[in-house]
Amino acid sequence: MPIRGGRDVRRNFSRTVGRIAGPLTERVVTEILIIGEGYAVNLTPVDTSNLINSRYRQVISTTTGTKGMVAYTAAYAAAVHDGGSKNWQKAAAEDEFLKKGFERDGRADIEAHIKRSYRR
Repeated sequence: MPIRGGRDVRRNFSRTVGRIAGPLTERVVTEILIIGEGYAVNLTPVDTSNLINSRYRQVISTTTGTKGMVAYTAAYAAAVHDGGSKNWQKAAAEDEFLKKGFERDGRADIEAHIKRSYRR
């Protein structure tokens, strides 16, 4: 007995894979950066507004995948992140604020967002 609907299954599968591999993943990665960045901002030592205002995010799509990056352009950002001078004005400030914002504090929200986004 021949299988019915095979053509529709292939077409729908291709459409779904194309959606996941393209614009959906770019949007999800951008939203993950926004979530993690929000947690990192709360941990960022605010010596001046220069550090906070030098923050940027970038999403890069290649043939092998999609990557996102949050970074700071302030010259002293790496030193502060790695635990340099701890004369911080903010009591909640911590070193490695980007790492902790994404991997410790924001992890549950990020995982929930990924599951929710790809379930649709």
